[in-house]
Amino acid sequence: MAKPNFNYAKLPGSYLFANIAHETAAYQEAHPEAKLIKMGIGDVTRPLAPAVIKAMHEAVDDLATPEHFHGYGPEQGYDFLREAILENDFKARGIDITLDEIFVSDGAKSDCGNIGDLFDVDNVIAVCDPVYPVYVDSNAMSGRAGEYDAATEKWSNIVYMPTTAENGFSPELPKEHVDIVYLCSPNNPTGTVLSYEQLKTWVDYANETHAVIMFDAAYERFITEEGIPHSIFEIPGARTCAIEFRSFSKTAGFTGARCGYTVVPKDLVREGQNLNAMWNRRQTTKFNGASYVIQRGAAAIFTPEGSAQIDETIDYYRKNAHMIKEGLEAAGYEVYGAMNSPYIWCKTPDGMGSWDFFRKLLTEANVITTPGAGFGPSGEGYIRLTAFGSAESTKEALERIANMA
Repeated sequence: MAKPNFNYAKLPGSYLFANIAHETAAYQEAHPEAKLIKMGIGDVTRPLAPAVIKAMHEAVDDLATPEHFHGYGPEQGYDFLREAILENDFKARGIDITLDEIFVSDGAKSDCGNIGDLFDVDNVIAVCDPVYPVYVDSNAMSGRAGEYDAATEKWSNIVYMPTTAENGFSPELPKEHVDIVYLCSPNNPTGTVLSYEQLKTWVDYANETHAVIMFDAAYERFITEEGIPHSIFEIPGARTCAIEFRSFSKTAGFTGARCGYTVVPKDLVREGQNLNAMWNRRQTTKFNGASYVIQRGAAAIFTPEGSAQIDETIDYYRKNAHMIKEGLEAAGYEVYGAMNSPYIWCKTPDGMGSWDFFRKLLTEANVITTPGAGFGPSGEGYIRLTAFGSAESTKEALERIANMA
């Protein structure tokens, strides 16, 4: 008899956003007249940049002729995209990365989940709390998380590092031994960032303890403050202890198109095993590469016209984020994030539970948010809002919230 992976049976219910979608759909069915405004899931609404669309159309035309047809592509990504990434995302910032350390994929979420293939099941994982659920759930699926305690909402083998207003959203170094540390800056869900000095502390720690940092930089293009690192590889020593994930989803509206990349330095070696070579072996075995059409579109992001168009879209979302922060603060709420991020982290009023406040906003304001408790125990008492809607719907949502009884 085939034996299933019983680690899946340990997972608590559905994925967070599936639960939100279920509750929202049930409410909409019961109240078909309600005009719901979505500020929960981090999905973009602005169209792809004209330069990206043009490049994709040209790529489709390539596939229509024998002379320019592309079949299977390199699993690591086409050089035209990798070279654009290298020049614009790294060399332009003085970062020492080579072409064969860049692996193009169908998005950062896939890579965040798949990177665990490189590590033994006995590794101890540390995550910020609150945390993007993929980091935790993917390790639980592979058996690294241990047992789930419904009372504490924690896994027995995962080290949770509170990342809260009380510690300035900067987690303390673990007191116990850990092997793999997940960091995200700008952070999902809190919208806060780690400074150069804070990241250097983590890089030094990882090199001293031989841990590996999984650094999620999916939202780096939203950073506006000077001195905030866009890449962990801006920190000396990171090449020997870190892997970085990047995404075009929020940067360029590729949530539906699907494209991102991961950087695995060749200097990253543990117990004689080179993780760059391991990831290359993993990708060439389990992945056939992102499509030619999508990669042509992604490469257009780095052209002068494409970059200008992307900046215009990101600025649109930034203005929404600032509008949300200012609107909620004017309504009396305690708010974090928004300055370098499309996410706003809002404290619930009067000690109300996250899911209770989520339902209050859904039923009384017809605004969909994300309960902070879904991101971990330290997310209780907060909700997350996103800035990816239209300016008009964002303004209306804030008016509804302000007028809520």
